[in-house]
Amino acid sequence: MAGSLLIVAAPSGAGKTSLVRHLLQARPKVRLSVSFTTRPPRPGERDGVDYFFVDHARFETLREAGQLLEWAVVHGNLYGTSREWIESQMNAGDDIVLEIDWQGAAQVMADFAMAIGIYILPPSMAALRERLIGRGQDAFEVIERRLAAARTELEQAHRFQYVIINQDFNVAASELIAIADVARLRFDRQLAAEPAHLPPQLQRNGKGGRTHIVDLAGVADPRVIGVAAPAVIPGIPVAPDDAARLLQTAIGEH
Repeated sequence: MAGSLLIVAAPSGAGKTSLVRHLLQARPKVRLSVSFTTRPPRPGERDGVDYFFVDHARFETLREAGQLLEWAVVHGNLYGTSREWIESQMNAGDDIVLEIDWQGAAQVMADFAMAIGIYILPPSMAALRERLIGRGQDAFEVIERRLAAARTELEQAHRFQYVIINQDFNVAASELIAIADVARLRFDRQLAAEPAHLPPQLQRNGKGGRTHIVDLAGVADPRVIGVAAPAVIPGIPVAPDDAARLLQTAIGEH
């Protein structure tokens, strides 16, 4: 697919929504996935913009029809993502941000191997409590329930490739933008989006659509974002020596 899928998850109150909104303003080519939910709208939220607000019956119909890429129960409410919408946008070359909980993120990352997982952490539980109280949206018992859930959710950060600690909003926002920018430069993304700009030897040889695999074990450098050893890249007929030179070019001479 020509687009990137950025999955952003966090405990409630960690600042995920504010950071994602900042990213969308800073990078107009990045689009937000709109999820289905059965919870009632919060003040200022709009149907079709922030969420598609549906009742339980409608949600179950979508789920049973296989139209949801992922779904989860969060704080007693149902949330789900449209598979068809995500795939169509990515095939069109758009970068999509999926703002979901860790359970949904795990489901999506299992289906989309190249999805980029980003987890937002609060600087401390005390700071998280202050933020939940400060936003004035939930009753005391709801806040306590969210804090209890956060203690469990924080243990899921290891599932994600990137972790941002939201202690200073401006710093955290810059880090999220940097991840989105780097995602656009990943090799698979460039191969799908800009094949005419890549050397012929890095493109398919056209022999019946045969897939070529390059084993980068032993040549991958940990300084190259998104490359791990051993690793394979499908659809690229390039010799290991050429792959090593490409990696050297990417990281520079050190």
